[in-house]
Amino acid sequence: MTTPSMEDYIEQIYMLIEEKGYARVSDIAEALAVHPSSVTKMVQKLDKDEYLIYEKYRGLILTPKGKKIGKRLVYRHELLEQFLKIIGVDEEKIYDDVEGIEHHLSWNSIDRIGDLVQFFEENEERSVQLKAIQKKNEQTNQES
Repeated sequence: MTTPSMEDYIEQIYMLIEEKGYARVSDIAEALAVHPSSVTKMVQKLDKDEYLIYEKYRGLILTPKGKKIGKRLVYRHELLEQFLKIIGVDEEKIYDDVEGIEHHLSWNSIDRIGDLVQFFEENEERSVQLKAIQKKNEQTNQES
């Protein structure tokens, strides 16, 4: 079972490997704004838990287990960003909101949000209707 912190590391390592072909301790530290020593400790734990293989001074690679969860964590993050955009959350708040909620939702909730995103994407009129409701509610709130 992964902790939110472990998930952040796995997600970041997965993204770095997808983007650059590798993930170094220094890259992970920079991306997560933590000290390299913290990264080394977590990488050792993730190695012990078989999410990755870490060889000191040689780098690391994700195991199939690590790749699978990394891909799922990136999907979760992107899906939540997409969902918040659809429901009209201000663009500058989306990243922080996703970071705040992504570890607190069950995978069942994530799957249902995926269904809802699909529901809106399959018919643009639904998004138009939602925006009309939001506009009406904003006007009502301003009048109160």
